[in-house]
Amino acid sequence: MADVAVTNNPEKHRFEAVVEGHLAIAEYNLIRGGIVFTHTEVPQELEGRGIGSALIRAGLAHARENGLKVTPICPFFAAYMKKHAETQDLLAPSFRSALGLPPE
Repeated sequence: MADVAVTNNPEKHRFEAVVEGHLAIAEYNLIRGGIVFTHTEVPQELEGRGIGSALIRAGLAHARENGLKVTPICPFFAAYMKKHAETQDLLAPSFRSALGLPPE
């Protein structure tokens, strides 16, 4: 899939991508010093095209740019971060063990 345009919609606490008229989202809540990703939803028509991963990359880039630690409650976010070691420095320390990762 070509680059997907992802925007942050802070009023609705989510990252959004509109592709072919379908809305894909990654919801979050801000906490002191961190961001909790709670839910990712990609319409069935768009599955398997990397749109969920694009939402995650945008969310993690936002966290990095703003010095936020990430708590990936969303299973899709958690699996992505477990698989991609380059993102694991963003994990909230208390969540590393939940993903089976050693402490920093």
